[in-house]
Amino acid sequence: MRADQDPRPDTGQLPTFEDIYVRAGQDFGAIPWAALAPNPALVSWLGRQPPPSGDRALIIGCGLGDDAEEAARRGYQVTAFDLSPTAIRHCRERFPGSAVDYQVADLFQLPAAWTGTFGLVVEIRTLQSLPLPQRADATRAMAAAVRPGGRVFARCLARGDGEPPVSRPWPVSHRELLGFAAAGLRETEFADQPATPPHGRFFTAVYTRPGPA
Repeated sequence: MRADQDPRPDTGQLPTFEDIYVRAGQDFGAIPWAALAPNPALVSWLGRQPPPSGDRALIIGCGLGDDAEEAARRGYQVTAFDLSPTAIRHCRERFPGSAVDYQVADLFQLPAAWTGTFGLVVEIRTLQSLPLPQRADATRAMAAAVRPGGRVFARCLARGDGEPPVSRPWPVSHRELLGFAAAGLRETEFADQPATPPHGRFFTAVYTRPGPA
């Protein structure tokens, strides 16, 4: 790799996600990732799964709550968290009376009670928001929440293993996703969706912890 292909993204002076939520206020259109609807890839995948029968689900970096509400609508007992207190406040305001347990939490310091607890962990857009050196720890933290027989659903912007990222959101390589395998899960589904301008290339993958459901 040439010196001008340094794979480390420039992370200097970027606003935090709390900064972005605070600056946006009630103008959700100012939040780049806020679609105000569940992710279509997650909706499609959930539609192909058997009824969850009250299984527990954890939504990583839940943003404004649409994916969490969709999982709850499907019958999961959902816990959803975000590092941003403002995001969690918006979730509670948007969905008053929701069955989802919305919490402020740090992916790298998750409650011990969540370890090995969830039948489904949903990761959409979180890995791509993290600097590359944090991704192995991030996949390990997500995997730790999965019970035997449980799964991680991951959806992210994609790049080749040797392709340098440019700017946040920094696309995720397949090698980085295999951090879930290094943490004891098996890759049971993987799809590489080519870029279709104006949309980029995406990976959709499922990782399963061996053991009885």
